[in-house]
Amino acid sequence: MNTTDKTKHWNHIYETKELKDVSWYQLKPNTSLAFFDALKLPKTAKIIDIGGGDSFLVDYLLKAGFKNISVLDISEKAIERAKKRLGEQSKIVTWIVSDVTQFTPDEEYDVWHDRAAFHFLTNDKDISNYIKATKQSVKSQGHLIIGVFSEKGPKKCSGIEIKQYSKESLSSAFQHHFEKIECKNLDHETPSGSLQNFTFCKFKKVEA
Repeated sequence: MNTTDKTKHWNHIYETKELKDVSWYQLKPNTSLAFFDALKLPKTAKIIDIGGGDSFLVDYLLKAGFKNISVLDISEKAIERAKKRLGEQSKIVTWIVSDVTQFTPDEEYDVWHDRAAFHFLTNDKDISNYIKATKQSVKSQGHLIIGVFSEKGPKKCSGIEIKQYSKESLSSAFQHHFEKIECKNLDHETPSGSLQNFTFCKFKKVEA
């Protein structure tokens, strides 16, 4: 699926479904927030949320006092919904409409966060481009937080095939530039009541 088709697909999702009706809905992203809490970041830390759409992570980061937050998503419709929900607070956030595989960062981040975007990349070129973007944009000693479907999780999401990862295979994908700090498997309960098993890992950027 090329970028144009992916954009159309995700814009259609966000135009036709309410946030609480999509499988990735979380009222509070507890796992991500626990990883952030453990980092003990200054409130000036630069954070980017990849595939953030209109998730609530940005809400909680703003509530915690973080001042340099960017949200990237391929869907302009998703970002429009997040802006509308946040109101005046949305002006504090940097919003980026982009396919992450074509994202060329113009600044460095202390934390790169991604819950359920990386696993949509299934060909080697897209995966390589994503990893290259993390290498370019995460500061030395900065952190990478990624959550993807595990080998016990779904094989598709929103009608699209995904790539499953174990704790070992996810760590291996980033091993040349990032050191694994922590990995865990956990279940996410969807609004329909089904369970999706995730692999969540936190990495630290190391010098090559």
